[in-house]
Amino acid sequence: MAQVARDGLVCAELDPVCNMANESVINRKALRDYRILERYEAGIELKGSEVKTIRAGKSNISDAFARIENGEAFLYNADIQPYERASHEIPAAKRVRKLLLHRQEIDKLYGETQVKGRALVVLKLYWKNGKLKAELGVGQGKVAHDKRADLKKRAVERETAREVARFNRKHG
Repeated sequence: MAQVARDGLVCAELDPVCNMANESVINRKALRDYRILERYEAGIELKGSEVKTIRAGKSNISDAFARIENGEAFLYNADIQPYERASHEIPAAKRVRKLLLHRQEIDKLYGETQVKGRALVVLKLYWKNGKLKAELGVGQGKVAHDKRADLKKRAVERETAREVARFNRKHG
């Protein structure tokens, strides 16, 4: 096995625990449509075959959101496809999954989501110490002119960076 340096760590190329650190599923749609006010980390209650599916990269969280019901947090619309080689239990792709949070966090999130115009969106799924975590964000919905302003700002920043790089190549 070849040794690969990654983030200051040396790990075996075929070691699944080491390679998990770089695999994550990002919800770009949520970052575009919402202004994120606060971020939280939550665990997800999964079936065994769902873990293998996520490791294989066959999951989609572009429409995923969370909701607080009866003092518990739940994840909706996270599309985790069934594992092809699962033997006995095959869960539904878009089933409701329980999120694992502390009581104080659940209470705080419930209060935040009761404010008009705020939603609890899933920003990304990532691995931490061999466990799958979801990054939740309390988002305030953007209107069309906010989105246009963000696009214009990014275009100006990109053009500025391009000009600085061109200047540094010429004079550096």
